[in-house]
Amino acid sequence: MKHRSFQQVDVFTAVPYRGNPLAVVLDGTDLDEAQMQRFAQWTNLSETTFLLPPTDPGADYRVRIFTPGSELPFAGHPTLGSCHAWLRAGGKPKSAKQVVQQSAVGLVPIRREGERLAFAAPPLRRSAPSPSVLARVAGALGLKPSQIRSAQMLDNGPVWMGLLLENVDTVLALEPDHRALKELGQKVGVVAVPDTPALIGRSNREARAFAGRAAPLPVALEVRAFAAPIGVEEDPVTGSFNASAAQWLIADGHMPEQYIAGQGQCLGRDGRVHIARDAEGVVWVGGDVVTCIDGQVEL
Repeated sequence: MKHRSFQQVDVFTAVPYRGNPLAVVLDGTDLDEAQMQRFAQWTNLSETTFLLPPTDPGADYRVRIFTPGSELPFAGHPTLGSCHAWLRAGGKPKSAKQVVQQSAVGLVPIRREGERLAFAAPPLRRSAPSPSVLARVAGALGLKPSQIRSAQMLDNGPVWMGLLLENVDTVLALEPDHRALKELGQKVGVVAVPDTPALIGRSNREARAFAGRAAPLPVALEVRAFAAPIGVEEDPVTGSFNASAAQWLIADGHMPEQYIAGQGQCLGRDGRVHIARDAEGVVWVGGDVVTCIDGQVEL
């Protein structure tokens, strides 16, 4: 065991402790998979990352991403959080225009938008879900078929079942049977588009809650993500699902090419995910990151 530089950051928020926390071990060399998994289980955060020298000459660094239960090929908030920690620790990208992160899904470009970071969503594979699996997932969520406007299987490394629901109130009222979702082995993301009165009402409530600070920006999409199969019943703010959902919803005309998604309010968070599709059709997923803990870990 040795002392290793360590940061714990909060992703998709400019206000500490209102987003999705991430543990980052800045030097993962000499650690084997079992040691990484054991430490990720100990942190008990939705994800813990380990930074390593790249093996691809086009990358600036390499990352391995672990949940408490398993390793992931890609995840969104660990991508932004790891990049923030690497830059803060003195990392120097090869290009002045972007940082290139190597993960199990390949090279992920990350661009700087002022203080905000944004990653290019990986290629998406999507398909219609099996009617029987969809029915079982709906049952585990307590949903009636009439409450689901659209459903897709979304695969950008992690595989999510995405559900577009009738309204925000339905999304926020969900009390899933997490044991049933775990038995199904299915991660589920649910979204809904606020109507104007609900959006204004929520904005006003948040302005009062954030008295003395800048209130979070109002949202055009409300999101929740349930991931019991990987040991996380509800994820506070989920970059991988927001990325795949954006590619799906924009392509099918449910959302504009640029919008802000909100996630986490059922967990006392106020995450903001900034979505934008560029002229080449690439969807960029952005968010603020703040450092909450900076020190060393013995590992």
